Amino acid sequence: MSVDTETVAKIAALARIKLGDDELAAMVPELNAILGWVEQLGEVDVTGIEPMTAVIENHLRLRDDVIDADPLTGGGIRDKVLANAPAAEHGFFGVPKVIE
Repeated sequence: MSVDTETVAKIAALARIKLGDDELAAMVPELNAILGWVEQLGEVDVTGIEPMTAVIENHLRLRDDVIDADPLTGGGIRDKVLANAPAAEHGFFGVPKVIE
């Protein structure tokens, strides 16, 4: 695949980036080089290789979702917190509707 000046201008317009004529001309070989690298990656044999999301295996550290009733650590004071709210409804903050 090859990119020309018109394609770069269209990409710049879609990205809302203002480029002058000299900048458009400079971007053509750069984008063509990037596309060349992408085509080169497509030629790599990846049969038998599992897809991965990260190089290092990550595990989420999960904790139980429990309500802390100790007022010193922040739990069990819902009524005090809602007393500061301009509008409280059913134990939650009442907020105005923003979507019509």
